[in-house]
Amino acid sequence: MADDAHAPSIDVTLAEDGTLLQVRLNRPKGNILTQAMMREIDAALARHRDAPDLRLVVLRGAGGHFSFGASIEEHRPDNVRAMLGDFHALARALAGYPVPVAAVVEGRCLGGAFELVLCCHLVFATSSARFACPEIKLGVFPPVLAAAGAARLGGALAERLVLTGQEIDAATAHRAGFVAEILEDGAGVDNRVLEWYRATLRPLSAYALRQAVSASRRGSGLAAALGVTLDEIERQYLERVAASHDGNEGIDAYIGRRAPNWTNA
Repeated sequence: MADDAHAPSIDVTLAEDGTLLQVRLNRPKGNILTQAMMREIDAALARHRDAPDLRLVVLRGAGGHFSFGASIEEHRPDNVRAMLGDFHALARALAGYPVPVAAVVEGRCLGGAFELVLCCHLVFATSSARFACPEIKLGVFPPVLAAAGAARLGGALAERLVLTGQEIDAATAHRAGFVAEILEDGAGVDNRVLEWYRATLRPLSAYALRQAVSASRRGSGLAAALGVTLDEIERQYLERVAASHDGNEGIDAYIGRRAPNWTNA
């Protein structure tokens, strides 16, 4: 674990003769996605983006949870615009990455973390995994889930998650086609993912894989959803929600550990 607040908040390892990039969020227990962490992940992805032999990126959280989501404190009015800018840049970087990105999810995967996992190409989850975007309970909503959820989860499930903030387990996500495989909890998760990689992607042409990733992302509609659609939803969030009483009241109440006082405006 990285104890120094100024130390890197992620661990980055290149493995399998440079064909596998492992990125681990390393601020347990919650692995909160601060802007600093977002920028570190984005920079790590950019450094290896053009590596010709790269076939897979694995994104995982340390400490038994994937991530509790983006920093609530960084949602305050004086910072929310910059935070959303960094967050949406990272979401687009993941969604547009030229080789597959696999998220390996244990424990909680909440809010912005769930939205980042939505942008990955493959999702592996342990039986303990739980996914949710509880933003509506704070008087706001999750822009990336609103924009891209239908393309990754199906419209009905995505809409329910946006509107209710409800949680789904790994089995529900698997039935929806979002989770590719449910893994047993425990120390063998890394080995199981590595076995899958060696059997499935490692034997393939890295060049052909890049072409397939590009074509499938274009065909799925995800690229379009995270383009103009996300721009418009981000504008709505900033101009209407972040500027509203209830949008700020929910954030302040959460930070102050009290019940929100909604005015419905």
